[in-house]
Amino acid sequence: MAILTVEEIINATGGRIIYKNGNSRAFTGVSIDSRTIGDGELFVALRGARFDGHAFIYKALERGSGALVNFPPAEHLKGKTIIYVKNTLSALQNIAHYVRMRSNIPVIGITGTNGKTTTKELISSILGQRHKVMKSHGNLNNHIGLPISMCKLTGDEDFMALEMGSNAAGDIKQLCEIALPDYAVVTNVGPAHIEGFGSIRMVRDTDLEILKYVKVASANADDIFLMEGFSNYSGKVVTYGIKNRADVFAKDIRMKDRGSDFLLCFGESNCIEINLNIPGAFNIYNALAAAAIGQVLNIEIRDIKAGIESFKGVPMRFEIKELFGATVISDVYNANPASMEEAIKELVRLKKGRAIAVLGDMLELGAYAEEAHRKIGEWMSALPIDVFIAVGPLMAIAHSVFVKTGRQSFSVSNAEEAGRILTGLCREGDTIVVKGSREMGMEKVLEICPVRDVSLNGANKEAENAL
Repeated sequence: MAILTVEEIINATGGRIIYKNGNSRAFTGVSIDSRTIGDGELFVALRGARFDGHAFIYKALERGSGALVNFPPAEHLKGKTIIYVKNTLSALQNIAHYVRMRSNIPVIGITGTNGKTTTKELISSILGQRHKVMKSHGNLNNHIGLPISMCKLTGDEDFMALEMGSNAAGDIKQLCEIALPDYAVVTNVGPAHIEGFGSIRMVRDTDLEILKYVKVASANADDIFLMEGFSNYSGKVVTYGIKNRADVFAKDIRMKDRGSDFLLCFGESNCIEINLNIPGAFNIYNALAAAAIGQVLNIEIRDIKAGIESFKGVPMRFEIKELFGATVISDVYNANPASMEEAIKELVRLKKGRAIAVLGDMLELGAYAEEAHRKIGEWMSALPIDVFIAVGPLMAIAHSVFVKTGRQSFSVSNAEEAGRILTGLCREGDTIVVKGSREMGMEKVLEICPVRDVSLNGANKEAENAL
């Protein structure tokens, strides 16, 4: 539990006390949600496009000990401290920065298009074998979520692992100003959230804003476009990969239905057998990224192995479920062209009977959206996919291409409709992938269908609670 005194809040934010509780000199943490605020916490009244936290101050103060506001409440509640600031969001970020500087522990920032959350969890698992690690919760990785996570720092941690996401140029720079990372992981570069960037080059340049802050960076050597962006970086680069030469690499890879086995190598003569318990070839890259940071931080190789092998996955990301005797790959948290391609590859690899793809729109692609969905349809047409259920107006473009193959193809408007179709046609021996952008709510497909979780991922309750 983080303890923040009234004086520390004032020092961090430059605010002033309007009402003061004379009996309390500290808060037990920070919250922006009046529904979940804990006893003794400080409520930060944020303003958004569709909400204003000031409307919920009295509800928050039923449990909280105080509030951070940019205009005072109409009446004072006795025993509650009210602090005025010019901008509550800036104040929240300043508090997080203060907490980071107060602890002064090594901070690892994880950015990139795909794999950030899983890589962050793997890094935390490796470091957590012998150290206490504070990690950002779930995928709270933006200008609000990151500081909220950071404010939970208690002061007795040894490391902090923070996922950093972006939707537009300057986003990573802003997060770095708050967190001041010492080490960076850049997983890959692809066309995600490109609507806010304008080009894939700007996606890369935004992710690489982190390089101005760190002394060591770990990067995917197999992503040539990404590596070109490191040409002017003066710090140390530790590379990882499978295809191209790298400092940390995997070889002798043996894919399984529920994971993979491979040799994790730190140079040719220092290798160890890894049994990775999360499915998908792309997750080998996430494990390599985490291992590379482990090596940078002088973690023993046996602890790197234990951290990787004990990790069971993150809910809503490549979970293996069962439906009427069919195998279901549930990867419903989000989607972009690169992650969609990996999911479909895994569907084809695991196929035993029919392969069924239930895919929702890939959003935030801007002018690239129609082309991206058409390419998915063209690519799937050349693959041994037997049934395609397209969800949403953009994925209908992919359907219009795939349907020309003569194979079964459906185009529906929402996930519930897709779930009903899947329930009617699914049979034993099928292999199914369900994926789409977060706003498409693709998890509802499996809420309609009576699926059973048979994945190793289901055992990871800590990660589930973090979301």
